[in-house]
Amino acid sequence: MPTNLLFYSDRALPKLPLLKLFVGKQVLETEMAVTPRELATGMMYRTNIAENEGMLFRMPFPQRANFYMKNTVVPLSCAYIDTEGTILEIHDLQPLNEKPVSSATENIQYVLETAQGWFQRNDIGVGTVIRTADGSLAEVFSRSRRRL
Repeated sequence: MPTNLLFYSDRALPKLPLLKLFVGKQVLETEMAVTPRELATGMMYRTNIAENEGMLFRMPFPQRANFYMKNTVVPLSCAYIDTEGTILEIHDLQPLNEKPVSSATENIQYVLETAQGWFQRNDIGVGTVIRTADGSLAEVFSRSRRRL
């Protein structure tokens, strides 16, 4: 969950709108978190995440990402992704650990959370570009009504 927002819910969010992502040779069904409440709450209070599911956070502008695991019991991995949809960093996040994991750069536009170890199990690393059936992440969100 991003640490720079204070709008989180006191319960799990209902399932968010889905976006199919192509990550390397893998396909992920991801929920899209874009509103302040969605960004702040994310996976909080959820009790599971399927192997090929995730949550994609779209930040309102490129920034230094700071994610932590407040109220999150599911072990997660997260990828910090730039404006072009390229994975710049991958981190494992530990359940209930509230210490923020900061990105190394201020150019993070998206964060993708998956089941912990998903990136490693699927041989996805830094430099991988994420796409959708409708083009790049930037193209999809520029056409979407789910913008901030």
